Amino acid sequence: MPDELRIWTVADITAEIRETLYQNPELRALWIQGEVSNLSEPASGHCYFTLKDDTSALRCVMFRSNRRSVLFDLRNGMSILAFGHIDIYDRSGQYQFYIREAEPAGTGALHLAWQQLHRRLSEEGLFDEHLKQSLPRFPRRVGVVTSGKSAAFRDIVTVIRRRCPGLNILLCHASVQGDAAPGELIEALDRLNRSGDVDVIIIGRGGGSLEDLWAFNDEDLVRAVRASQAPVVAGVGHETDVTLCDLAADVRAPTPSAAAELVAPDVRQVRADLNRISDVMIIRLRRTVGVRRQRLETVSSRRPLTRPEDLVDRRRQHLDALMMQLCRAQVHILRDRRLRLESRSERLKALDPAGVLARGYSIATDAEGRVVRRASSLHPGEMITVRVHRGEVGAQVLEVNDPEDPKKT
Repeated sequence: MPDELRIWTVADITAEIRETLYQNPELRALWIQGEVSNLSEPASGHCYFTLKDDTSALRCVMFRSNRRSVLFDLRNGMSILAFGHIDIYDRSGQYQFYIREAEPAGTGALHLAWQQLHRRLSEEGLFDEHLKQSLPRFPRRVGVVTSGKSAAFRDIVTVIRRRCPGLNILLCHASVQGDAAPGELIEALDRLNRSGDVDVIIIGRGGGSLEDLWAFNDEDLVRAVRASQAPVVAGVGHETDVTLCDLAADVRAPTPSAAAELVAPDVRQVRADLNRISDVMIIRLRRTVGVRRQRLETVSSRRPLTRPEDLVDRRRQHLDALMMQLCRAQVHILRDRRLRLESRSERLKALDPAGVLARGYSIATDAEGRVVRRASSLHPGEMITVRVHRGEVGAQVLEVNDPEDPKKT
């Protein structure tokens, strides 16, 4: 073996390759487009996957610190643009693409993140119409969640003062842009709800890019808007801007000024409506009074009211006729009752034993007072009592003759 031949260790050659890659500036900062496959997201928060195209594949790593800055969710089959550098992984000796940034290929990362979060929250029912509250028609106090220095707040105040000067406005200041904005907006909503002193809440800001309005797509803020006890009107950006807070709010307004118009009743219009209703009520009341007066005059002109004595005379005459009918009915009833009583009396007299005795009949009773119905019930020598029409006669049986009992003959 020649003395000048160099023997490399695996670690040495790996370090040499790393140094070679490092010295190539194009490999230290490059964008690569490919399709995500073999995605793995362990509990560590790091992200491992492969970028591939029709002919090749590249192992990729995205550490947790960089993963947090990616707003959308990676999915297998998704085409992305990834920014990072090429390096060697010592343990396997394979080169890898270490990703620091990523965005969907063909569409913006924020737009994709908005779509993904919108789909997930929609599946939860967070935007369902039946969950939304109606706005009070005449609120006493309006809570406003926005930047107190913004043109949006000035527009809201201007509109409310113009439409309803007596309506109280309670500002709860919060940043409307930047990383701190979602937390401040959530805290402002919570303070207004805890106070219990507002009837409705306006949340919003003026127009801007999707990045400027992104705080209003924060998931925690969207849930806070949906959970608000007081109805929430969202007026974020311009009419073409739609944030997730707009969809979660009870009412969406195209602009902050429009939100103020929805919340504040127009006093002049209300007064005009009241005057119109008052005029209609007066007209209807007069019409009703006129109809009632005409009916009263018609009724009061009738004879029973103009000559009530005629009605009394007719009622008195009718009463006399009824009394005469009653008397006649009483006579007929008494006569009928008397005839029925006499008939029944005659029938009772015909059945009276005393009447039978008066006609020459008598009644014989034995020593025990039982009526003698058959001769065979007596015996010769037995004492009997014979009752006639006037008195009784004691007698002794000398002979018993009963044709139906030959033995007693």
